[in-house]
Amino acid sequence: MKILKLPKGKLDLFASVVQQFGELHAPVEQDGKYVFKRLARWPDARLEYDRTILPPKKYFLPPRETLFRYRPGEGFVPSTDGLDQRIVLFGVHACDVYAINILDQVFLGKYKDPYYQARRRNIAIIGIDCTPDKQCFCRSMRADFVDHGFDLFFYDTGDYYQALVGTALGDDMVLATGNLFEPVGPADIDAYKERSWNKRRAFHLDVEIRDLSEIFEMEYESGIWDQLGRKCLSCGSCSMVCPTCYCYDVSDDVELGSRAGKRTRSWDSCLYFNHALVASGENFRRDRASRIKFRFYHKQRGFVAEYGRPSCVGCGRCVSACPVNIDTAQVIDRLRRVEDVGSR
Repeated sequence: MKILKLPKGKLDLFASVVQQFGELHAPVEQDGKYVFKRLARWPDARLEYDRTILPPKKYFLPPRETLFRYRPGEGFVPSTDGLDQRIVLFGVHACDVYAINILDQVFLGKYKDPYYQARRRNIAIIGIDCTPDKQCFCRSMRADFVDHGFDLFFYDTGDYYQALVGTALGDDMVLATGNLFEPVGPADIDAYKERSWNKRRAFHLDVEIRDLSEIFEMEYESGIWDQLGRKCLSCGSCSMVCPTCYCYDVSDDVELGSRAGKRTRSWDSCLYFNHALVASGENFRRDRASRIKFRFYHKQRGFVAEYGRPSCVGCGRCVSACPVNIDTAQVIDRLRRVEDVGSR
């Protein structure tokens, strides 16, 4: 991995050059919050943002997409809309890069999803370091730093951004800018270490995940789940904003009066009443307590068993989005306590 530095005053010039690699998207401010969208002009970018409403996941696994169309006599025609669009996603936080790496394990593992695969191949990722706020616990989830999954990653070290070059495409971006980037020296290394230390001290939340999957296993019958079930609205907001939730529903939209139509998939949530409803009418998670328990168990226990780590990256979006203030960090903290009223 190559390490270089870019003067902050030349960042706009760098941004103009990398547009030859794809359409430039970055976080912009919208109604007091932040969203990833195509930039109309570089000054609209807000690189010192806290978190976006929706994660970068929306680029790789869109909220709703057509998989294929079908018509008698023609058969099934796969949809290719937007799959070859080249995008440069600028300003992705480490936790969101980590989340994309998790999605890669799911959609590019044993059973590859061709739609996800095509988008992943055509979207370049330029990450940027961030300052945690009171809802961030990505350090606890080991997602405050990433060493792969990006093409370039920028760290703010005062007058410069230190840049980690993660891929050949990232190296091509650097080469395309001519001599904008400079080699790093001892002072730059010290500046990076200071930045890293200051970020570590800036975290307000500390969530202990050591032996957490075992504790979840032991607390399967805890009264906490009934308490959360009475509070949860089953709105699915946490799932929609989560950078690693990947459940989806598939439906056929048939044209009236014909046998032609299209098959679409859209984001789904395990908190919805009909998520575990099967054709016989049986619902395996009819009550809200069982649904919210399932969501926590999948992220903190089931995913660990399958992939070796939790699927939560500690971005804090679920805490921000929950209308009844269910806090993931607080739930984990309660489960870890020796005494908890009503837990058994």
